[in-house]
Amino acid sequence: MLATAAVAAIVATAVVSSGHKDKSGGDSAGGLPTPQDLPSESATPEPTFSDVAPPAPPKPLDIISSARRDKAPLSAATLFPEKRAAKDDRSYTKAASASTTSCAAATQGALGSVLTNNGCRKLLRATFSRDGVAVTVGVAVFDGKAAAEKAKDQYKPNIASLTGGGVPAFCRRTACQSSANAIGRYAYFTISGYTSGKAVTASDTAALQAGRDVADYTFRRILARGSAQASAEAAATSAN
Repeated sequence: MLATAAVAAIVATAVVSSGHKDKSGGDSAGGLPTPQDLPSESATPEPTFSDVAPPAPPKPLDIISSARRDKAPLSAATLFPEKRAAKDDRSYTKAASASTTSCAAATQGALGSVLTNNGCRKLLRATFSRDGVAVTVGVAVFDGKAAAEKAKDQYKPNIASLTGGGVPAFCRRTACQSSANAIGRYAYFTISGYTSGKAVTASDTAALQAGRDVADYTFRRILARGSAQASAEAAATSAN
């Protein structure tokens, strides 16, 4: 009998340890719950972005091509504010500057009619000198780019040299170097020669170089005008 009781105790212990089925066929309370499925990634929402592109920044050339947008103050003093025009290692001293709304009055030869016929609004001039060579640049202002380009293409000499600041009259009755260019609504012309009255020859390099340097300086000054206004427009747009 003792042996039989011992066996019964062992069997009862085994049944309790392994658990048993209830009447409905399910696991007893001793079974573990089924683990819950968890999301594999964070539930943090993805950032969203507007599909509306920001406006393109204004282009300097677009601004200086139209009188409607090119509104900054304009005079010989604002266009040529510096005392010198520099290019590489060459520097030219500004001797004089002037502006007029009578464009033809600051020309000689046939250039006056070219400017008038294309609707010139204002003519700004400045004279620069270096080592006995003087250059006058004249910037003709039009309402739009097309008129400035047309004036350049129809160019006939000359812009009248501007005296002052120690520079005497030059390039009035002698051969000189001249050029014509345009950017935006501005056509600009140079005349360069010797303050001594010496004629500029075909092989001359000093007067030619001076004219090119001042023309390049003028180009950069006009473009800088457009860049300054473009920056102001962009800043105003960002603030709104």
